[in-house]
Amino acid sequence: MQDDVDFSHYLKRTGTGFIQLDLAVEGINCAGCMGKIERNLSSIPDVISARVNLTDNRLALEWKAGALDPALFIKRLAELGYRAYPFQRDDAETLESERARDLLRRLGVAAFAAMNVMMLSIPVWSGNVSDMLPEQRDFFHWLSALIVLPAAAYSAQPFLSSAFTALRARRANMDVPISIGILLALATSLIETVAHAEHAYFDAAIMLIAFLLAGRYLDQNMRRRTRAFAGNLAALKAETAAKFIGPTEIRTVPASTIKPGDVVLVRPGECCTVDGDVIEGRSEVDQSLITGETLPALVAPGSAVFAGTLVRSGTLRVRAVAASEDTLLAEISRLLDHALQARSRYLRLAERASRLYAPIVHATALLTMLGWLASGATFHDAIVTAIAVLIITCPCALGLAIPAVQTVASGVLFRSGVLLNAGDAIERMAEVNRVVFDKTGTLTLPELDVANLASIPDDVLKLAGRLALSSRHPVAAAVARAAGASEPLADIEEELGQGVRGYYQGSEVRLGRTSFCGAESLAEETLCRDPEASIVAFSRGDSKHVFAVRQRMRPDAPEVVAGLVSLGVAVEIVSGDREPAVQRTAATLGIQNWRAGVSPTDKVARVKSLTGEGYKVLMVGDGLNDAPALATAHASMSPVTATHMSQAVADAVFLGERLRPVMTAVMTSRKALRLMRQNLWLAVVYNILAVPVAIAGLVTPLIAAAAMSGSSVLVMLNALRARRGEVV
Repeated sequence: MQDDVDFSHYLKRTGTGFIQLDLAVEGINCAGCMGKIERNLSSIPDVISARVNLTDNRLALEWKAGALDPALFIKRLAELGYRAYPFQRDDAETLESERARDLLRRLGVAAFAAMNVMMLSIPVWSGNVSDMLPEQRDFFHWLSALIVLPAAAYSAQPFLSSAFTALRARRANMDVPISIGILLALATSLIETVAHAEHAYFDAAIMLIAFLLAGRYLDQNMRRRTRAFAGNLAALKAETAAKFIGPTEIRTVPASTIKPGDVVLVRPGECCTVDGDVIEGRSEVDQSLITGETLPALVAPGSAVFAGTLVRSGTLRVRAVAASEDTLLAEISRLLDHALQARSRYLRLAERASRLYAPIVHATALLTMLGWLASGATFHDAIVTAIAVLIITCPCALGLAIPAVQTVASGVLFRSGVLLNAGDAIERMAEVNRVVFDKTGTLTLPELDVANLASIPDDVLKLAGRLALSSRHPVAAAVARAAGASEPLADIEEELGQGVRGYYQGSEVRLGRTSFCGAESLAEETLCRDPEASIVAFSRGDSKHVFAVRQRMRPDAPEVVAGLVSLGVAVEIVSGDREPAVQRTAATLGIQNWRAGVSPTDKVARVKSLTGEGYKVLMVGDGLNDAPALATAHASMSPVTATHMSQAVADAVFLGERLRPVMTAVMTSRKALRLMRQNLWLAVVYNILAVPVAIAGLVTPLIAAAAMSGSSVLVMLNALRARRGEVV
């Protein structure tokens, strides 16, 4: 019994007093299924949210801790006609692969049977206009029945079982009219054969099944390709870690048992299991997931490494700062789940339309049959026309119109380093016509860098770097990184608030404040040239040098700002930083509108002012002080290095050191919104044209099946256009 499942292993705490459970749900095929499940489970008291991910048929549930038994959700889904069980990615992928192979096998049987029956139909068609004897025609009809009935019983199982499950739960899905159409076509053909009629429709029935299976296989294949993004991300998570349990003794333990402060060993060819700091060793590390750079980065003691990054050469000893579900990789995975569960007002419109379609389809088919009978048609002609109406009006295209675009667009954005955090983010970002950037940590990188490195002699840089390793100050850490230092000087003293001092080859060396090193005049000259820099001084006897340390501009910021302007999007900077620093950044990027020394309240006021002027504002910021403005703007984005508050408020999060994901988000969203509208119109126009033609009796069930499957394939192919190029 499913109720005997121990759910404790699958439950996650997502916040104070909240529990999350992911369930794999069988039988979800369209937006109508998604809406039905979400509405029903969300109505349960104490349930915070119920979100269906159509891409991998996953249901994410969140409820108040201690309020509900997880078995209740399994039972409620069973009442709705869906089988559910705890979601495990590896098991889900295996199951989906088997489903795809099963669909392909059934499609092969249906197509093979259809080809044989079509060959048998040729002499019947030609014989009806020549001299074929009734007995010969009956023989071909019965031979067709012997081929089609077993093939249909096997191939149509995905539709028949889904429809039966839905009807048993006293609901209807899109497989109900499909199954009725298949069964009526087969029954009518069998009755016609028994009655020695001139025509039977076994060829139409089996071709109908083949077309339906082809459409469903293409739909599932598209979802599987998008699921590969999440699967590849999950594959980066190492299940075990080599943990130090003594100075030299290591033990392989589950990665989930690693705690902050533990020290782990990462060997060449392994993925790091934790976010942490390198304390021993040097290596090239593939950090493309975090930084967006495809070239490997050199890490050494003091360097930060992240879970999921691949160590290519040397062995590293890493002290964990965050592990398991607290790592940056886990956060990215959660954001990706949000992206694939995204909802939009267009999807909600499609869900409502799909709910109305089942009764409308059945009523239309029944009225068509009654109308033809009333006009004097034979029962045979009336039922064949009703079957055609039943098939051609199936809402497959409408049910796929929006989810298909969202699935493809979410994949495109993820590959570009953008993870959606809100259901209607795509629609709102598509409407953006003004971008407001914060400066510090947004237009610039969060990590400090030495700006005047070219003017520092190599021997001074190396010595200063060794001194800097003994200081915990972030400015000193920037000097150590720039020098690539790995071995600190011995016998170093630190003077609180001043800097560090030591001895090298008989002379005193210092690193710290300008007054501590006697380099005030050099600092003043440097600040005149670079007013936004922080200064750290170095002295060795009478030799004085200063390091200008500041945040580095994101490498593609000028290109992105120019690109946004070319799209018709105005750009401005609103920052709490000092005026010289903001002015310099604005001048570098060619931004005319900028404001400095702005408080969080002033940022909100500026966003509201722009909104009042008719602008659709995209706010891009990373700090806690940006969160109110992010929440106020029409749309919002944060870098993955932003505070948790900013990430939670933002509609999307972007990865890496580059700013281009901001422009990509706007461009892709515009294209996706246009494709959503096109798909809705394709579905509507298809029904406006097809339904009257079917009611008029101008199409056979076979043509109806081809038209219905063709509309679904057309919608999916149109959605795939979101993967090609970037259109404004």
